[in-house]
Amino acid sequence: MIELQPPTLAPEVWLNYRTAAVRQLAFALASPNILSSLPPELQIQHAFTLHADIFWQQHYLNYQQRLAYLDLHPEALHNFLNQLKSTRLGLRFEMLMWFWLLDHDYHPFELLGHSIQIIDGAKTIGELDFLLRNHDTQQIEHWEVALKYYLAEADFSLPHWYGLNRSDTLARKLNHFSQKQFQFEQALNFPIQQRFAVLKGQLYFPHLYSQNTVDRTPHWVNRARRLGTWGNHIPEKTADFYRLQRHEWICQNVQASSLANQWWTDGLYFQAT
Repeated sequence: MIELQPPTLAPEVWLNYRTAAVRQLAFALASPNILSSLPPELQIQHAFTLHADIFWQQHYLNYQQRLAYLDLHPEALHNFLNQLKSTRLGLRFEMLMWFWLLDHDYHPFELLGHSIQIIDGAKTIGELDFLLRNHDTQQIEHWEVALKYYLAEADFSLPHWYGLNRSDTLARKLNHFSQKQFQFEQALNFPIQQRFAVLKGQLYFPHLYSQNTVDRTPHWVNRARRLGTWGNHIPEKTADFYRLQRHEWICQNVQASSLANQWWTDGLYFQAT
């Protein structure tokens, strides 16, 4: 997979920082959702919402001072992330969101619970990522967070977006949100009044269609987010692509983590321009 240049609509402010974990934290907060709206063909069983881009932009601005401090003194962030033993990027993204939510001086959210298991008798029927009280609205919110990378195929419609595991599709994830994860009316004795999916990451279009992608892009794809291409095409060596390390899938490091590519393997590549 190869990333295209970012659009001008959403500055990639996470690149302003030098510490790798802080860049990832800034990305987790400031990047827009990969979808601007829910696809109309999605069958909604339990309604949920996506935050508007301005929501994330404003909360990034509110958190800038803290991010600048962490960039110079990242120990608290490093210690927090070191609690995670898994290498799964989705869990690391959840930890980054958790770190921000615990910094309650910078936003109106009171964290009521994290990874809340819902149990019916001897059976666990679900788990909530975050339960929050929004002190601006005085409502209880349930957030599910996910970091996803999907490749478009065929006509780019909802059924044709695939993860690296072919069984992990965008349609399956959205259906899981609606049918499973947002099914609960209450948690920890709080009535749930708002449900939000935080769905960030990257979308990729086939390389051969990169020149006419705009006309075919579904309206629900967020064009404020960087779009990439995927395929088997081998760029010229002078293009200066290098392969990203695992954590760099969230945000690339300041310095290139590998040499410019001389041969190609499966992975995510970034163009050093």
